[in-house]
Amino acid sequence: MKRFDVCVRGAGVVGRSLALSLARLGLRIALQGEGRAGTGPDVRTYALNPASVALLTTLRVWEALPADAATPVYDMRVEGDAPGAALDFSAWQQHVRELAWIVDAAALDQELANAVRFAPHVSELPPKANVEAELLAVCEGKTSASSDALGAPVERHDYGQTAVAARLVATRPHQGIARQWFRSPDVLALLPFDRPSAGHSYGLVWSLPSERARGLLALDTAAFEAALLEATGGPCGELRLAGERAAWPLCLARADRWCGPGWVLLGDAAHVVHPLAGQGLNLGLADVRVLSRVIGEREAWRGVGDARLLRRYVREREMPTRAMAQLTDGLLQLFASPSGGLRELRNRGLTLVNQFAPLKRWLTARALDQ
Repeated sequence: MKRFDVCVRGAGVVGRSLALSLARLGLRIALQGEGRAGTGPDVRTYALNPASVALLTTLRVWEALPADAATPVYDMRVEGDAPGAALDFSAWQQHVRELAWIVDAAALDQELANAVRFAPHVSELPPKANVEAELLAVCEGKTSASSDALGAPVERHDYGQTAVAARLVATRPHQGIARQWFRSPDVLALLPFDRPSAGHSYGLVWSLPSERARGLLALDTAAFEAALLEATGGPCGELRLAGERAAWPLCLARADRWCGPGWVLLGDAAHVVHPLAGQGLNLGLADVRVLSRVIGEREAWRGVGDARLLRRYVREREMPTRAMAQLTDGLLQLFASPSGGLRELRNRGLTLVNQFAPLKRWLTARALDQ
């Protein structure tokens, strides 16, 4: 049996990025897993911060993306559920070129798969192949079954919500502006995108109570578009569906332990947050960056599966992921509550934060570098 330095279990964005990153260190990598499950076109879009883009650039994946598969976000507007309650962010105020990039999920998956295929130190193996490696890196996503087997059970909290995703075409140009609406009890995000119509497309992520989501999914195209117009109020003009709708349940999750002798968890296998801040994949790619650096900087005598080495990674990633989980969960609970007192408090809060530039800059900086 061929022996590897690292077995990466999971062939999603995080798993493939980790395999490529560790292979750059000269390590022998076995990549186990399959790509996206399911049938039909992938309507998902990823919101990537500059730190994630920098990682993908280092891996020579970012520049391989088709020109229309990544759209910059220059501004973001968050609206509450009261007139005038809003929060605005801009790249100009943050002194950066863009706040984020909205990326076609299928295109990114494809370019990562291409890069893995030509990586000299990465061997792609079947999911159930028997692999001998010094380190097992689990990147299987939130449905991972490996954590229990490793003695790291995952604590899950079901939000009772479903995310509805779709591609939309608007009658007004998006101008690189991401828009989000926080209202009891749902959160709706329109992410500027250039597929299928350059300058006029959006990726929709609409988080709703599951029963209401089922009702929206059952609507015909015209009724769904009417619901979108009512929910957004029309700043994007009319919104038309550009394909199928997709949906998945939402939860908050965290593994009891992230590492042990010879194994480590990354991405959604270790932590899952609500998508309202668009930081889930950024957290996973930050895990990749940190673990790769920790392994690359290890002492010459220390193996890649050394438990103390892996704890360095966990110590560095524990606080940022916990803070993002608490932030997204807190915002969801605050805006999901039907209480009139909380409604006034949250809308006043949006207005106050919008007027306090140092706090806005601090919040934006946290999102730019997860």
